[in-house]
Amino acid sequence: DKSVNKIELLNKNQSGNLLSCLDGKYFLNIREPAFTTQIEGRMYRVETSIDPRLQESLLAKVKEMMAKERYTSRCVGIVVMSADTGRVLSMVSFDKQNPTHNTCVNDQFPAASIFKIITAAAAIDTHGLNSNSLISYNGQKHTLYRGQLKETIKRYTHTISLEDSFAQSINPVFGKIGVELLGKKKIEDYAVRFGFNKPIDFDILVKPSYIAVEEEPYNQAEIASGFNTQTTISPLHGAMIVTTVLNEGKMKTPTIVDRIIGPQNQIVYERANHPAQKVISERASKELYRMMQATISSGTAQKLFKGHDRNAVLKVLHIGGKTGSINNNPRFDWFVGFAQNPRTRHAIAIS
Repeated sequence: DKSVNKIELLNKNQSGNLLSCLDGKYFLNIREPAFTTQIEGRMYRVETSIDPRLQESLLAKVKEMMAKERYTSRCVGIVVMSADTGRVLSMVSFDKQNPTHNTCVNDQFPAASIFKIITAAAAIDTHGLNSNSLISYNGQKHTLYRGQLKETIKRYTHTISLEDSFAQSINPVFGKIGVELLGKKKIEDYAVRFGFNKPIDFDILVKPSYIAVEEEPYNQAEIASGFNTQTTISPLHGAMIVTTVLNEGKMKTPTIVDRIIGPQNQIVYERANHPAQKVISERASKELYRMMQATISSGTAQKLFKGHDRNAVLKVLHIGGKTGSINNNPRFDWFVGFAQNPRTRHAIAIS
């Protein structure tokens, strides 16, 4: 039987055969954690990892926001992953112009300052930097002029810690790190470690995130600070990047399909427990954890999370994040982050 044989192959080659059997449109803003689909004349039940309460809550919130005139976003994509297992708990997509487009697996969004996570990790691992390492810069925080990359001490030169540079997303600091400490080879190496320029192993099709580093130093500074539109990622990949911070430097493989039940009620596919891939050192992950917490408490996300220490849920969790924005008509805004229960150590990554 061709359909049975086709499904049985899932266990041998999960990603490729899931892609050939399951249409990604089935996973677009699903409200129930399971659905049935027909494959070559036979009905199969697909059980997913989606948390229906969380999914419904986020779908309602996005719908509410988009109904207000002051919200003019064309696209919104939200992915929530279990950092412990890699299971996708929520995947919410909105595209004003194309409702069938799943923004969560679209790789065309500029990474902006989210790439500072990769730059910071590379600097910690290859040059021994830590949260308290001091770096000087001239000029404004969120510009990146060639003159800001020169090592000159002036009357108004600022000296700042790596933690505060990360929390406040200071472009010239990360631009200097890219040029002076990392260079083309190390930026590329750590980008690939974090999953750029290679296929993402997921149950539905996700195109690879993209990066290209030139020999020209200013280009390296642009990329290291996220001050460019050519480095692109998907919201799904954004959540994956955060899992390295929560798993001692190991990145979790995302999954959304838990099981597939066949016509005779037999399990024809069951989610495998993918081993996490080592990306950075445990030390780097701990430093990033601390710096992402600073982003919430005193950095670019401080205003967004004002009063979190009085919130009944958030006040008992460890939370951290990284913001990113770039205005190139259109404007792109990012938040990636985590929430972790300090008692159980269970955590979610969100993008």
